[in-house]
Amino acid sequence: MNILNQLVVSSLSFTPKFIVAKVADRYIAGEHLANAVSAVKQLNSKGVMATIDVLGEDVTTREEAVASRDACISVLDAITRNSLNSNLSVKLTQIGLKIDKEFCRENVETILSTAQAANNFVRIDMEDHSCTDDTLAVYRAVRKKFSNVGIVIQAYLRRSEDDVKALAAEGANVRVCKGIYNEPATIAFKDRREIQQNYVRLLKILFAAKCRVGIATHDDVLIDAASQIIQDLHLAPQDYEFQMLLGVRSERRAQLVREGHRLRVYTPFGKQWYAYSIRRLKENPQIAGYVFKAMFETQREK
Repeated sequence: MNILNQLVVSSLSFTPKFIVAKVADRYIAGEHLANAVSAVKQLNSKGVMATIDVLGEDVTTREEAVASRDACISVLDAITRNSLNSNLSVKLTQIGLKIDKEFCRENVETILSTAQAANNFVRIDMEDHSCTDDTLAVYRAVRKKFSNVGIVIQAYLRRSEDDVKALAAEGANVRVCKGIYNEPATIAFKDRREIQQNYVRLLKILFAAKCRVGIATHDDVLIDAASQIIQDLHLAPQDYEFQMLLGVRSERRAQLVREGHRLRVYTPFGKQWYAYSIRRLKENPQIAGYVFKAMFETQREK
């Protein structure tokens, strides 16, 4: 991390919200569902799939959880209505995980039932380590009734190899990502090389078990390693897909599509864009320079 990026990241808590909004425009479709629909249409026109996410997490009331559940159902309805090539991603703390696990499970099943009727798929996102056991428990509970559901595993957690071995034995559909939450070193790898090595290890376990895998990364080291595994195992395009974030590495994304890989872009929208943006900036300090640039341009416009 260069000195400028380090300074910007350390000062994010004091950065004006409208400045962060300038950066967020790259990574968030907008505040409204119509914005997400428009963004996905553009992605689809380029041969790219999507997964739409309604931003928000850690709700504290049942009313908020039900509203979030209904927002997810509205996304599924919009996907069908607009013939989009997209599925849905959902965070469980958004629909009641920290309120009551059974209440959350019921909300997930309502979403999955809607998705199943539309022949669509729902990915349950992973959050910080305090949610991992409960998230896996809810996933396994709903998978007894629904096959159109997948889970996410974070490669930086030390426990993930054991989790992936268990999920592989169950034939799970798994998205593997590095992980973005600030976890203690006792439970998470901190060295970039260690995380990369664990990421590749998890991919190999899942592919060996013939699981469907979402390879969620922008890291060239991991993209190249995954491509080599795919080539060595003679995997078909339907056995896996690469996944990236909206607004990130569009040229590399286009290259993967040209090479014949399936690629899906995580497309978030909603009024809770600020917390998401701050987390992404801290995860990827290289883009922190955009904050500085936005500050400079704002001053120049005055």
